[in-house]
Amino acid sequence: MLQEWSKLLAPAVQDRITLLLNHVMSREPIATTRLAPHTGRTVRLHLAGWPRLLPAAPDLRLRITPAGLLERLNDGESPEQEPDLDIQLEASNPAAAALGLLSGERPDVRVQGDAQLAGEINWLIDNLRWDIEDDLAAITGPAVAHQLGRFGRAAAQGLALLARQAGRFMPDGSGRA
Repeated sequence: MLQEWSKLLAPAVQDRITLLLNHVMSREPIATTRLAPHTGRTVRLHLAGWPRLLPAAPDLRLRITPAGLLERLNDGESPEQEPDLDIQLEASNPAAAALGLLSGERPDVRVQGDAQLAGEINWLIDNLRWDIEDDLAAITGPAVAHQLGRFGRAAAQGLALLARQAGRFMPDGSGRA
């Protein structure tokens, strides 16, 4: 039953991730300018070491648009075609990885494929950050957004620390179940 829900929800979650990535990139025109020359190239994002206790996480397959943004490829769109760039994120402790991203830590990433495209993606990883506080300010005003941002950063740092410490108690000590 859980696997069935996972298959139904995965495309919707991947669409939201794609929208978030495009939102962050569209706020920095240099990002879309750097990706636009790679129009039509594909990227596969794989979560390596995903815990077996959780439903399987399907690969996120993206294509670069002429606008320098990303579009998610559906499962039926040339699944046998090798991506131009294959990115593997360490995900043996998904909670710690997600919270680390929120607190600004660089994820553990392995990349294979087109070197020029890999360089551009690496630049994006190093230089782009989601300014959640700025997005909140448009809704709540700057003072409230600042307070929410401070609270969110403190909570993310605390939860990331908790997740890292919990990973030490996994059976093999690697954070994997």
